[in-house]
Amino acid sequence: MLSPKRTKYRKVQKGNMKGRAQRGNKVSDGEYGLQSMEAAWITANQIESARIVLSRYTKKVGKTWIKIFPDKPITKKPAETRMGSGKGNPEYFVAVVKPDRVIFEIAGVDEVIAKKALTKAMHKLPVKCKIIKREVKVEETIEGGIQNEV
Repeated sequence: MLSPKRTKYRKVQKGNMKGRAQRGNKVSDGEYGLQSMEAAWITANQIESARIVLSRYTKKVGKTWIKIFPDKPITKKPAETRMGSGKGNPEYFVAVVKPDRVIFEIAGVDEVIAKKALTKAMHKLPVKCKIIKREVKVEETIEGGIQNEV
């Protein structure tokens, strides 16, 4: 399961998930990506479950990237505890995901398999997602010929 080796602070405040993702909103490493359409906390268990589905469906061919990391500790108070007496102990870690954030990327498999694998992984996550394809930018030189693809 994913969790940080060490953190600066044991407990953090809730924070907010306003706005859209400014970074990590395009497919950068792979060919196809799973992009979030809602804001949510995604737990380490949910990320691991989706990762297992991807690796099993693609039969470990190609490469998969996990583009989010659960680094926010979530605390819980013990059952049947009276109100007050401070904040509870850290129980699990979550990744804060905003709309448009790419969660997983996949490469090295054909389009049909990639889309089916990402669809199966999508069902393991608590957010609505969509499958996106990498945009190929073509740089042109002054002469008008194609130089290289980025």
